[in-house]
Amino acid sequence: MDKLIITVAPTGSVPTRQMTPHVPITPREIIQEGIRCQEAGAAVIHIHARNPEDESPSPDYGIFEEIYQGLKEKTDLILQISTGGRAGVTYELRSERLKLGPEMASLTTGSVNFPTSIYENSPQLIDALAKDMQTYGVKPEMEIFDTAMINNALGLLDRDLAVPPLHFDFVMGLKGAIPATIENLVHLKSNIQPDATWTVAGMGPAQLIMGAHAILMGGHVRVGLEDNLYYCRGEKATNPQLVERMVRVAHEMGREVASPDEARRILHLPEPDG
Repeated sequence: MDKLIITVAPTGSVPTRQMTPHVPITPREIIQEGIRCQEAGAAVIHIHARNPEDESPSPDYGIFEEIYQGLKEKTDLILQISTGGRAGVTYELRSERLKLGPEMASLTTGSVNFPTSIYENSPQLIDALAKDMQTYGVKPEMEIFDTAMINNALGLLDRDLAVPPLHFDFVMGLKGAIPATIENLVHLKSNIQPDATWTVAGMGPAQLIMGAHAILMGGHVRVGLEDNLYYCRGEKATNPQLVERMVRVAHEMGREVASPDEARRILHLPEPDG
């Protein structure tokens, strides 16, 4: 069994300081959080940008660039940029940040009914983003909110818009997405190719539960305030705390945790320059 890859999603598009004082908002805060999370055991950081003035999600290329360059200079983390649509729904806004050439980027392969909105990802948009990722040498993380999205991701292989082995992120427990149960996780895993790698992102209390299942099943885990604000009932979490807990759980279960360079080999990423 491969070592465990821990991804941290420290910011997202939704958490605000009113919700938790621990969410990093400015580029400097996100960079410092990345440093702390690597020290805690994370190998990958999932990057969103926020407008420092009002904490809203931002599609601004300059903010993404500042975060990206700072993390690249000060950490060894695998930098995974979000192409999600909360900060700007147009293809141009979601694609522009790929010009930074990150090692990875998220690619949601279908649309989702969020509680108050539609997260729209048309077939044309998915294909266009996948093609751009090929152009810039970016490995997509297929963001899977239900089983049908796996078929959409596999269809990219059929059209030469992705290269195997694929990497998946199963987003579970979000209202409007697949529920976070062990049965559903087993079902999702059974629908991907044998050589594919996968991560699970459990929402809220499901973060710890689904992470523990993934450790036992040979998958990988995502933690962070984007998905879960609490360490336990009534206690607000920090991103490093959530990473450290998953490291402890993995060690208790007899599974070693991957460094960023070990994660690169597991994910079939090129070795970093230098």
